[in-house]
Amino acid sequence: MRFLKTKFTYLLNLSIVISTFVIYFYPFSEVLALDSLDGHNFISDAVKNVVPAVVRIDTERLVERQQFDPTLLDPLLRDLLGEPGMTPDRERGQGSGVIIDKKGLVLTNAHVVERVDNVSVTLADGTNREGQVLGTDSITDLALVRIDNKEDSNYAPLGDSEELEVGDWAIALGTPYGLEKTVTLGIVSSLHRDINSLGFSDKRLDLIQTDAAINPGNSGGPLINSNGQVIGINTLVRSGPGAGLGFAIPINLAKNVSDQLLENGEVIHPYLGVQLISLNPKIAKEHNEDPNALVQLPERSGALIQSVIPNSPAEKAGLRRGDLVIATENTPIEEPKTLLDEVEKAQIGKIFLLNVVRDNKEITVNIKPEALPGLT
Repeated sequence: MRFLKTKFTYLLNLSIVISTFVIYFYPFSEVLALDSLDGHNFISDAVKNVVPAVVRIDTERLVERQQFDPTLLDPLLRDLLGEPGMTPDRERGQGSGVIIDKKGLVLTNAHVVERVDNVSVTLADGTNREGQVLGTDSITDLALVRIDNKEDSNYAPLGDSEELEVGDWAIALGTPYGLEKTVTLGIVSSLHRDINSLGFSDKRLDLIQTDAAINPGNSGGPLINSNGQVIGINTLVRSGPGAGLGFAIPINLAKNVSDQLLENGEVIHPYLGVQLISLNPKIAKEHNEDPNALVQLPERSGALIQSVIPNSPAEKAGLRRGDLVIATENTPIEEPKTLLDEVEKAQIGKIFLLNVVRDNKEITVNIKPEALPGLT
């Protein structure tokens, strides 16, 4: 009897240990299962799914340069020989891209292929193809290139960037420094990172932040998830303080932009023509308590108009410096970014309602957004 009791106790303790082990290590099951039966892991499987569609992009353009620095020329010789002339020179660039359909459409960054004369695309098998730039959008830093391909192209499956969560695996592919088929691994460090906070005031982007290494030459290459689906387009890396931070454009935005570039060759962005700063009750109260303050600000949150661009939709609608935008027709405005997001969704030439605080009174302003000028 004692033997049976001892054996029962032993089996009970063993089952508790096994259960504890399973419960503790289950969250790490994906990591523990990195090695499959063939000795490889989910990273290599994901990469195999996409790497045939990753391309290297080489560009060339003709620029004019001075023959030499005129400041290095002796003044007497300068009087004798005159100012140095301009000579044509070839400027070369390099980046990455990813094929997104069987017809040979390549998604990349606008800064890789903007204002170039020639585009050469090197496929994963080493074949070179001439590339035709179908369109670029500097606001989102995206571009669409078509390659001359007689056969159906290998293309990468596209994921859903709205499904991403912080902590998800992130794998960057590209040709940094010309090193083709380079793969780096990290995680999604943050989502909806405003590019304006990184010092790019001329862009409209919420970026995916990752610690997967992204280097010069990675621009335009894909960021993929553990299932081998493209979730973003690598666009920039933070250098200097904060080095090691990489950023990618969400693939859902990239798909939308590429569709417009394919259809129209450009992307139309609505604009109002105002410069905005963020206002909240704390900032407004501190300002109002300053005896040197020239105006009193409403002590509430919103997007404060700092200036109005002449002849812009905002000026035509009667918006003024000092107006506080607190809502659109359907959305409360707590900060400028929210207003910019709503403007991006607006239709050109159709009335866009703004609720504004002016002289401590709420008013409604009807404004018609226009196409952002100066992009071409």
